[in-house]
Amino acid sequence: MDQLKIWGQRLGAPVIAHQPGADAGAVVYDAIHASQSRGMDLLIIDTAGRLHTHYNLMQELAKVRRVAAKRVHRAPHETLLVLDATTGQNGLSQAQHFKEAVEVTGIILAKLDGTAKGGVAFAIARELGLPIRFVGTGEGVEDLAEFDAKTFVEGLFL
Repeated sequence: MDQLKIWGQRLGAPVIAHQPGADAGAVVYDAIHASQSRGMDLLIIDTAGRLHTHYNLMQELAKVRRVAAKRVHRAPHETLLVLDATTGQNGLSQAQHFKEAVEVTGIILAKLDGTAKGGVAFAIARELGLPIRFVGTGEGVEDLAEFDAKTFVEGLFL
């Protein structure tokens, strides 16, 4: 949560948060209310660091989705899963579980600045039909970019 607050300050974006351990559904409910009250047209809900092997946390994600859907027509409009490119083919299993639990619509492939080539992107696209929306190559704002398939494939051969 501290990291989100820091990023919010850097970007000039408000961050709505409760105390650690608060009910995730309540946080989402309050965040939607606050964003609507302030006339905002975009709300990013970050559920941070969930493992697909933890049943209770996956159920909490499903609850977050239900709360959003009740508060905003046709929400959530996009559900992105951030995958660590260094996880390799285990990323496919993670993506499958998250897709089943919360209807993931796209992937952010992070940590492509290291030795990982992100080959799991091919498996995710082929097996799950999920597009890679963004790639992360560092920790700065400018290090998150829209996914470009041609650039990605060229990078595999460097």
